[in-house]
Amino acid sequence: MRPDPHHKIHPNAIPAWRLSDGASSLTWYFLPILTFTFWYTGAIPLWPTFVLAGLCVVNTIFMMTIVPVIRWKRWRYEINGHEIYLKYGIIVIRKVLIPASRIQNVDTAQGPIFRHFGLSSVTITTAATTHEIPALDDETADAVRNTISVLAREADQDV
Repeated sequence: MRPDPHHKIHPNAIPAWRLSDGASSLTWYFLPILTFTFWYTGAIPLWPTFVLAGLCVVNTIFMMTIVPVIRWKRWRYEINGHEIYLKYGIIVIRKVLIPASRIQNVDTAQGPIFRHFGLSSVTITTAATTHEIPALDDETADAVRNTISVLAREADQDV
């Protein structure tokens, strides 16, 4: 069995994901607002509003406290001479090997939340799919992108 990759993503991923996941979980609050509207018109009783509001609060707390820490602990990556090895997941742990000969494009991306925390993501595109190494500090992301680009170029010349 192959050993796990040893490179971790940046610890600033935790607060960045807390902010992002917290903002995303706010979209669920439309459900209690909707049920309150139906209660106000007399169509349903009031208790579903309280149940849904409670579930939304629990979801928000869970997404902002537990999930980012577990996600950060599980994320690992490794780049060797012929492939990129990714390991990530919360409940289902995925282990992905990306052969260098299959890589078509390597990108870095930085949204407003990641920019605030000084983080970038490296996106690796193959013919079949796109893979991402999230939450690397900007210098590491540039170095990883350049390393993968050289690796893909060398693998392309070998073919």
